[in-house]
Amino acid sequence: MKTLIKKIVPDTVIKKYHGWEEFRLLNPDGQAEVRQDRKGLPQVDPGISVSVTAALNWLVRAQQNSASHDGGVARDYSVKNEWATSYPETTGYIIPTLINASHYFDDKTYLQSAKIALDWCEKIQLENGAFQGGTIEKDPVPVTFNTGQILIGLSAGVAEFDQYHDAMYRAARWLVETMDGDGCWRKFATPFAEKGEKAYETHVSWGLLEAAKASGNQEYGDAALKNINWAITKQQENGWFDDCCLEQPDSPLTHTLGYVVRGIMEGYLYSRDEKLLTSALKFAGAVTTIMDEDGYFPGRWHKDWTPAVSWVCLTGSVQIAHSLLLIYKETGQDKYLETASKLNQYVRRTIRLVGSNDAMVGGIKGSFPIDGSYGKYEYLNWAAKFFIDSNMLEAEIKGEDLRS
Repeated sequence: MKTLIKKIVPDTVIKKYHGWEEFRLLNPDGQAEVRQDRKGLPQVDPGISVSVTAALNWLVRAQQNSASHDGGVARDYSVKNEWATSYPETTGYIIPTLINASHYFDDKTYLQSAKIALDWCEKIQLENGAFQGGTIEKDPVPVTFNTGQILIGLSAGVAEFDQYHDAMYRAARWLVETMDGDGCWRKFATPFAEKGEKAYETHVSWGLLEAAKASGNQEYGDAALKNINWAITKQQENGWFDDCCLEQPDSPLTHTLGYVVRGIMEGYLYSRDEKLLTSALKFAGAVTTIMDEDGYFPGRWHKDWTPAVSWVCLTGSVQIAHSLLLIYKETGQDKYLETASKLNQYVRRTIRLVGSNDAMVGGIKGSFPIDGSYGKYEYLNWAAKFFIDSNMLEAEIKGEDLRS
């Protein structure tokens, strides 16, 4: 595959390229990061162990430094605006990452962070069982997608602490009761995305699957599979999914494509329905075919699998890598492991592991370069979460001990 990265802009024209008014608003560390990224991707891969530890510690700092100081995890650290307020949606699915890391590394710090986050999620649950969209200061409007993501965390809380049963039940019931007859959720869409059906809400179904496992309630699992089976009707023969983006359906983010395939894989692992694995394999087969040799994977694509942008959505890369690793575990086909490893390695090479600003150390940028359009100038909490999960699974598959 021919490289698609635009020619690196030299520092001498940084003013012209970025627009001086925007560039000058960045803090000095942000300006330095822009200059560094425009030089290209660093050659050195720091490896899984040190990168995962750094990202985990960044997540803990993101919780401690949230601008709302409430126990949730800050949505991001911005080199324009510093730490953001807490983000309920992503705090929810960060919880199992912290719990798993606590057990793996035998570190109570991560478990304590997970417990604080769970208590906060329980506190902010709406009366009807749903959760709000957006960061915590937004109007508390019930949103399907956000509820499903927090349900992932509540289910982990039930399994780990034998608490949060009522919160989990109420969220799961609300999702089941608000689903349309064909398996799609249409009634409580997020106000922060374009209107319309969303195939990537299979990631909501993942929350229901976790609730089904934690509670033994098969109704939750049945509802989840109904949605996933609806979503795969959106898939084309080349693996593509229609209606799979927040705001640009003709060129979706790898982030939302990562959501849809993960939900499908979780549905397969729960049900062992071969139809779902076939769907995931269609998508995975396309990714392995178009993957750049060094793991470069543009952040938006058109439906014929031609890239729509030159920058990389780092979140989407590690999300897709994780699903490829799950597929590898099921099929044993090396191409999925090899492609996932390239994706993970590419993202590891973007991480800052040293520096005077610990709000950047261990964080995962929205885009590479940092001025790409997804999470522009931001280090995103969900990027760190998916990075940790994917790299830990890669290490497990390869037999690497990250504790040594």
